[in-house]
Amino acid sequence: MNKRDLIDAISGRLGDKKTAAEAVNAVLETIQKTVAGGDKVSITGFGVFEKQVRPARTARNPATGASVKVPKMSVPKFRAGADFKAMVNGK
Repeated sequence: MNKRDLIDAISGRLGDKKTAAEAVNAVLETIQKTVAGGDKVSITGFGVFEKQVRPARTARNPATGASVKVPKMSVPKFRAGADFKAMVNGK
């Protein structure tokens, strides 16, 4: 399922695609801005979105075998909640 499919699925509950698109975009933008700012977004039963800092390291180029310096970077992290995990496992 991609973003357009998600909007189509939600539009049945909200009435029209425009409202569904605005709702999906608002939720995604809010999560992105909050996590980028360093805060955690916790949705009970669904999961937690948070920012994780990866330290600088030395990696290896698999094609040449040469060492490559990878700078410190921040990446988004998601941990599924218990209810979400149970649903995926068919419980």
